[in-house]
Amino acid sequence: MATSKVETRAVTTSVDNLLLPLLEHLVRVGRNAGEATLAPGGLRPRHLIALRLLSEQGPANQQGLADSLSLDPSNVVGLLNELEERELVTRRRDPVDRRRHIVELSVLGGSELCLAYARLRLVEDDLFSALSAEERATLYDLLVRAVGVSVPPCDVAEEPSTCPA
Repeated sequence: MATSKVETRAVTTSVDNLLLPLLEHLVRVGRNAGEATLAPGGLRPRHLIALRLLSEQGPANQQGLADSLSLDPSNVVGLLNELEERELVTRRRDPVDRRRHIVELSVLGGSELCLAYARLRLVEDDLFSALSAEERATLYDLLVRAVGVSVPPCDVAEEPSTCPA
């Protein structure tokens, strides 16, 4: 059976308007630029997420942090060792349960987090330079709606609370 011009046009239009290839491209370019801009500070995305959680939620026990990060506890220990070695977090024994450790963002960790987010903001400004502020806000709202949550788990619209004014 022959395909009509209308059917061919509908298929071509739907293929031309696929979002996933565009989103994948933006993610790839953004990830590469983000990692390059974070490299001088030695932070990787997983470091940034852990520091952000501690900034927003305050001190946490290691198990709670592992749960929040959706990581195996042994991987969290390695992550925290890296952050503690750089003095970005502190770990202390829980006075209530000496078997547990409490992890807290250090002053230096807060400063590094602010610097990293300032650098990432520049990457984002470059990546979305073709969009107006209103269009970027609309894109953000649409992506939040597409993800299906009212507040994204790693919302970076606001400065972390540890950033100096």
